[in-house]
Amino acid sequence: MSKVVCPPDNWNVDEFILSLSSVSQNTVSAYRSDLTDFVAWCERGLADAPGTVDRLILRRYLAYLGTRNFAKRTIARKASALRRYFSWARRTTLIATDPSVSLRAPSGEGHLPRVLDGIELQTLLEPTEFDENEPQWRRSRDDALLEILYGSGLRVGELCGLDIDSADLKRSSVTVWGKGAKERRVPMSLAAVETLQMWLKIRHEVVGEASGAALFLNSRGKRLGTRDVRRVLDHRAINPTHPHALRHTYA
Repeated sequence: MSKVVCPPDNWNVDEFILSLSSVSQNTVSAYRSDLTDFVAWCERGLADAPGTVDRLILRRYLAYLGTRNFAKRTIARKASALRRYFSWARRTTLIATDPSVSLRAPSGEGHLPRVLDGIELQTLLEPTEFDENEPQWRRSRDDALLEILYGSGLRVGELCGLDIDSADLKRSSVTVWGKGAKERRVPMSLAAVETLQMWLKIRHEVVGEASGAALFLNSRGKRLGTRDVRRVLDHRAINPTHPHALRHTYA
């Protein structure tokens, strides 16, 4: 018999389930399962409490469900469970604002946030062809930042804001300052740790007076900007790719 995993107490899922009325027992069971799965997904580094969930996280979750071949009707039910849960959380002052307002399950492929397929992802993270004139430092930097974007699900602004001491290689984690100046620790994949180690060994080649403590630098030795990240993706991607696509692909 498989072990039932219960959401952490601070999500108050049990209290929400007890609040349900005028619904069938099947619906109650489905909502409990839906919320348990959602919380487990969030706890992988995206959110550690209902108050840290935003609309983008909810959209990413629905996109993630789409990549797992869930039926549209099932995704719609899961979206309904999330709306009902966050509405309840707002009414009971568990959260200050409801991120699920107007949240709808995507009605078709075109409304889903773009998710990279296996070939696109491999081309970005493990390119087989390189520009002979491309310096090694740039290749190492791009490898590291792409692995972190994908493996840790960071926003581009969060990535660009990282300092050297933001990364804890021994613990395979990175400390991020997100929206609202909220600090959170996000796990890094083994590939992200390894490529970041390589970049740090070669970072000195582009350090300039304006570098400061920035983890990622551009060719002028300044902190990497969001436009620089877009150029990295344009250079490596086989199809037009927005940085958000790596966040949506992360799961």
